[in-house]
Amino acid sequence: MASPVRVRFAPSPTGYLHIGGLRTALYNWFMARKHGGSFLLRVEDTDRARLVEGAIENLYASLVACDVKPDEGIMVEHGRVESRGEFGPYLQSERREKHLAYAYELIEKGHAYYCFCTKERLEEVAKNQQLNKQPVMYDRHCRDLSVKDAENRAAVGDEHVIRLKVPLEGSIVMEDMIRGRVEIPWAQVDDQVLIKSDGYPTYHLAATCDDHDMRISHVIRGDEWLSSLPKHLYIFQIMGWEAPQYAHLPLLLNADKSKLSKRQGDVAVEDYLKKGYLPEALVNFVALLGWNPTADREVFTKEELAGLFDITKVNKGGAVFNIEKLDWLNGEYIKALPVDEYLLRLSRGGFMPEGVMQERAARIVKDRLVRLEEAPGLIDDAVAMAEYEAASLVWKKSTPEDAKVRLEGARGYVAAKSEAWFADVKMMEEETRAWIIEKGWGNGDTLWPLRVALSGREKSPSPFELMFVTGKDEALARIDKALAKMA
Repeated sequence: MASPVRVRFAPSPTGYLHIGGLRTALYNWFMARKHGGSFLLRVEDTDRARLVEGAIENLYASLVACDVKPDEGIMVEHGRVESRGEFGPYLQSERREKHLAYAYELIEKGHAYYCFCTKERLEEVAKNQQLNKQPVMYDRHCRDLSVKDAENRAAVGDEHVIRLKVPLEGSIVMEDMIRGRVEIPWAQVDDQVLIKSDGYPTYHLAATCDDHDMRISHVIRGDEWLSSLPKHLYIFQIMGWEAPQYAHLPLLLNADKSKLSKRQGDVAVEDYLKKGYLPEALVNFVALLGWNPTADREVFTKEELAGLFDITKVNKGGAVFNIEKLDWLNGEYIKALPVDEYLLRLSRGGFMPEGVMQERAARIVKDRLVRLEEAPGLIDDAVAMAEYEAASLVWKKSTPEDAKVRLEGARGYVAAKSEAWFADVKMMEEETRAWIIEKGWGNGDTLWPLRVALSGREKSPSPFELMFVTGKDEALARIDKALAKMA
């Protein structure tokens, strides 16, 4: 690629960062890293009615949590939203005067016009078109107004918008990096509003002009914008600008192939992080929704994915969001975490109960977790004693008398061990199983009463893991209570 690669992620501050938004941001980040380019964060906040307070901070925090940081553009430092870079401002509403100037230039060139149609008239036109089973589009009622008359009406305060004057005949041929050649007849393209009645630009004008001003080389965005591409390319053409290359990402789908939406589960990145999905696992999973660089791997670092990234290899069809696959992948990432890092993540996420036994329990449940949020329940199962009856201590067809003999033997065996012995689960298991063989007993009839004595449960971690959690004194105290029940 001859010119520098400059890509942008340009969300609207209307709430949280959607999983689909994370994928868009990731693919842009991959493109920039693959080609030594720049990744920009631009916030498109010109739809003033849909703004949500704190949304910019939330979006930025989610990106940073996933380590998808912009090289330039919008940054949030100490709660302050700032624009950093030579092509700012990156908050779109602060570029309003530039957008208006471009709109007036389009009018001067004869490619845009003032429209004074009221909301009521537009609704009536749309209603009639629906009744006649026609495409719902602006009927171009104001397209041929005298520019001078229209300017005079606008000057005296008549409410108006500015619309793009698209060609009425022929078609436009477009190249999409994912879909290839796309042709759309101009008859299907509306005279799009460029400047709204409140004086703010629509996405179509603002995004196009900002992409030019910020020297964006590639636009990677959602599939919903493909139908708008003719208008955007037309603006580039009539302004005499070089257009970026475009790629429109297919939809993310629920298991039933419907569009991924909050009605069927979480769609916000922050919701997944709060549940204890690791950011690196979420990034790995989302990156492979509709694209996989190899056929024999599922686990990649973000940097590996950037090195292998090829936007032309992204599937054209929608990608199903498979939560079972995400769960599996997250479990693999948790297993791979160094223990100290794992404990730190539990603590930061609020999933780490206080206490020495709780920390030991956290260590033994590590490889059983799918999400970090499961840790408190599993830790509690490993630490707390459940109420149980003496009969629960008896293994299958064994007898209470045999169970008592085995538990008494185990008590003496455990009592003879040093404190250091309780710090190594593997050693405890190997030596205890050897001891059981030496005694001529069976694993089931010996370890079952010991495990129930230590946990009070018929389903629990192994007795070796439980003794690692409790330590010597507590283990002996629990065994003594069990023996008292059998007396």
